[in-house]
Amino acid sequence: MLRLGIVGTNWITKRFVDAAHESGLFELRAVYSRKLEKAQAFAKDYPSVQDFKTDLEQFMASPSFEVVYIASPNSLHFSQAKAAIKAGKHVIVEKPICLNPGQMQELRELLAEHQGHFLFEAARHTHEPNYLAVKEAVAKLPVVQGATLTYMKYSSRYDAYLAGENPNIFSPKFAGGALQDLGVYMVHCAVGWFGKPLNAQYFPTKLANGIDAKGIAILTYQDFTVTLNVGKTANSYLPGEIYGLKETIWMDNAADLKQVELRTPTVTRTLSQTPAENELLAEAVAFGKVLTNPDLPENKAQAQAWLEQTVTVNEVMYQLRQSSNLYFEDEN
Repeated sequence: MLRLGIVGTNWITKRFVDAAHESGLFELRAVYSRKLEKAQAFAKDYPSVQDFKTDLEQFMASPSFEVVYIASPNSLHFSQAKAAIKAGKHVIVEKPICLNPGQMQELRELLAEHQGHFLFEAARHTHEPNYLAVKEAVAKLPVVQGATLTYMKYSSRYDAYLAGENPNIFSPKFAGGALQDLGVYMVHCAVGWFGKPLNAQYFPTKLANGIDAKGIAILTYQDFTVTLNVGKTANSYLPGEIYGLKETIWMDNAADLKQVELRTPTVTRTLSQTPAENELLAEAVAFGKVLTNPDLPENKAQAQAWLEQTVTVNEVMYQLRQSSNLYFEDEN
């Protein structure tokens, strides 16, 4: 059983902890929060937790856990992941793992100095069976002529922004915005299904504070383009499509895949299966299997493949931001 510690006490953390417990591979042992009462309140449903910390350095040094899951605001991912690697922990970081290629390179160098430890980006959809079904179907297409993928979901925090507040997810201080929060799902899809694009451009609609509320990204490949529609200030019900010749891979939502079909003018074939009730279960199982047997060559290879996709996604995300002059406070 892998001993788990968490940084962050929000809803996504609870979903991951529940998925980790459901997998049978993890047990929550430690909780970090800046406020002790929040850590204790989070842990009330998990009697296995005996370690509560409000100091990050002391938390990372604790022997009570060996794997840490980080789900703090985006701008804190890099520094907290660094601290975890230096402390000798396996690290799972919510997407986006960090903000730019410089940060990514520093994390990779730290990993090289701490052999035997793993760094995973929690891009949960990339481990789900329906994502893998799309990947397999793309590989079988006689030709790819492009794709259109959409993830546009009205954020409950946008009401707070309109009321004059400054929620993290719409704050340049905390590296918020539509691209970082939702677009990263689509970029993972594009990179995982089609590889690294030759060029990437982003055309955002920005808020008064410079953060992107929504936008359109164009990823250019050798023989086709992929269009990504992302947004946090409106809802979209557009499906996603990948174009072959007569074949089209149709999906309800590339970031939250419940239905996937291969369509032709005469036949529609279902490729999807019913997803798990907890959408984070697949990634918890995937990470847990690797960490339970970290010395197996196939597990090392799998972890490296995940990391390489993360590195590529990080590069593409940064290129998209650079193309649209989208910057965050205190980014280094």
